[in-house]
Amino acid sequence: MKKQKTKKNCTYIGGQAVMEGVMMQGKTCIACAVRDPDGNIQVEAKRLKTPPAVKKISKIPFIRGTVNLVLSLVRGMKVLMRSAAVSGDDEEEGGKVSAYLAEKFKLSVMDVVTYIAVFLGIALAVGLFIILPRVFTNLILEAFPAVGAAHGGIWQYVLWGAFKFVIFIAYLALILLLKDIRRLYMYHGAEHKTINAYEHGMELTPESVKNASRIHDRCGTSFLFIVVLINVLVLSLVLWGVGVTEQNIPNRFLRFFAQLGIEILLLPVLAGISYEVLKLLARFDNKFVAIFKSPGMLLQKALTTREPDAEMIEVAIAAFKKVLEMDADPEVPETYFITSGILSKKLEETKERFSEAGIDESDAEWIYSLCLGIKRSELSKERTVKPSEAKKIDEYVQKRLTGRPLWYIVGDTEFYGLKIKVDERALIPRPETEILADTVIKSAEKGDKILDMCTGSGCIAIAVAKMCADRNVTVTAADISDAALMLARENAEINGVKINFVQSDMFRNVRGKFNIIVCNPPYIKSGEIPYIQREVRDFEPRVALDGGEDGLDFYRRIAEDVKGCLAKDGTLVMECGEGQTEEILKLFKKRDYAMVLKDDAGVDRFVKIVF
Repeated sequence: MKKQKTKKNCTYIGGQAVMEGVMMQGKTCIACAVRDPDGNIQVEAKRLKTPPAVKKISKIPFIRGTVNLVLSLVRGMKVLMRSAAVSGDDEEEGGKVSAYLAEKFKLSVMDVVTYIAVFLGIALAVGLFIILPRVFTNLILEAFPAVGAAHGGIWQYVLWGAFKFVIFIAYLALILLLKDIRRLYMYHGAEHKTINAYEHGMELTPESVKNASRIHDRCGTSFLFIVVLINVLVLSLVLWGVGVTEQNIPNRFLRFFAQLGIEILLLPVLAGISYEVLKLLARFDNKFVAIFKSPGMLLQKALTTREPDAEMIEVAIAAFKKVLEMDADPEVPETYFITSGILSKKLEETKERFSEAGIDESDAEWIYSLCLGIKRSELSKERTVKPSEAKKIDEYVQKRLTGRPLWYIVGDTEFYGLKIKVDERALIPRPETEILADTVIKSAEKGDKILDMCTGSGCIAIAVAKMCADRNVTVTAADISDAALMLARENAEINGVKINFVQSDMFRNVRGKFNIIVCNPPYIKSGEIPYIQREVRDFEPRVALDGGEDGLDFYRRIAEDVKGCLAKDGTLVMECGEGQTEEILKLFKKRDYAMVLKDDAGVDRFVKIVF
């Protein structure tokens, strides 16, 4: 590897290799990129949310080392577990075991495996790096008592330190025999290459980054070596100074546990000292400092990094670029992995995301219900969401987060028990409008001619034609929008009903007399439209919303022309906005009688007028 040029970009971004991926952490966020079993790169990026009190403590010398170490361990462990969930996802449900874990403990098989792995990892670390060096040291001292007694017992600490370093290096070397660890070290190399490439002004492409060095002086391997060195030096001095020796504590078991207890109690102190030493070394770049950095650099080159392939570098670049993007712009949204998991947990996560985005949480329930093929009432029954199901759910969630209405995303909705196709060509049928359709259906008599004015998706006309098929009624549907009429025709065909469609600006092109005229016209005041829900304002057609300055423009036009299209004793049924019924009835002075109907919420919503 050629020696790289002097650094052009100073970066605060650091990283960590994870299962089939790389984590990068910046000033304000953390991003983890993982290649999933399908070969796609998934990126989960979240803002760092450190409590103010922790931020203050993390600036105090020596104490900050312990705080930052704990934060790094917690974040690193979470990211590692999340990456394992992505890289290990498959379509296997786990049978009865998976169902039992989900129902009784709200855990997936992957959750259990991960928790066991973490527990075993901690136990292994304690056993290898705390207990085993002391066991080996005690065996030597028992075999050669003179060594332990020489020079006040200092040699036992020299032996203990030597064993600690040997075990540390042997561990790093032996785990290379595992295929997954070799791949982890390759991703470690990809992480270093990406950061080095950026710092040296190289283009962030797999081809360019491949030429960068896989050795970096801010690597965690160097940190670990410094920690072990300080651990040995400080502990040896402390233990020797307080007299935890064979002469003072002859019982080897008591001596062993005394040493172990002191080492555990001093861990926060050691972390603090190690952090300050690393901060000090990072401020200088000279031959003297290089002596302390060189062991860690050699370990990186010999053991903890491997040459990555282009696909691994691509993953590291994805994580790095995401951190750059989010640090530069606080408005960039967080992203999430698409993984299998426990239904209740995933649903709650989606509800939280919707709540933060100002979206009705019930939409999350609808999405899960539709994607899983179950009723909303069945969402309380625990189960595991499979990867394929999770991907479908995520597609819906991402589209909904843009503000696009749920039923436009789904492509259809249910109205009066019928399937109605919906898209941006017409308003989405509302549940309360079923009452309007029901009023017409109950009023229709054999042979009646019925007109659905402002038909939109055609939902009312189709429901009337379907439910009154045995009464031999004739249904006509009119709308000013050609696009809406095209959608209504598609819905009529889907539901197998015959309807006469007319393109007309209200009654202008409508011919003939009708026994019943039903209409759900635009009735929102023009000045209120900028303040209504985003999904309605930005996605549903304004022509179907805007009722003029007071919201009554279309009712005035109906009042002027309706009698010319109504047969004797004809009926007009209309939907209205909240608080509009009284003003609307005033427009229809010449009538036999009128009545106001309420919606399911008890709001005056409909007027029925007989002429």
